[in-house]
Amino acid sequence: MNRIKEVLEEKGIKQKWLAEQLGKSYNMVNGYVQNRQQPRLEILYDIAKILDVDVKDLLIEIKKD
Repeated sequence: MNRIKEVLEEKGIKQKWLAEQLGKSYNMVNGYVQNRQQPRLEILYDIAKILDVDVKDLLIEIKKD
């Protein structure tokens, strides 16, 4: 699971713009944003750089009991 959607909303950035910056299709980025698919680690780092956030800010921490 990722927080790409939340970060985009916080920054007021559209998925279409992110897709253009990544050189990916809107549908691919939408899959990431909706958590239907997870980006490869390299892509996650690219997204973090484009959004000017730490890559950890794009991840949801899973707490283990």
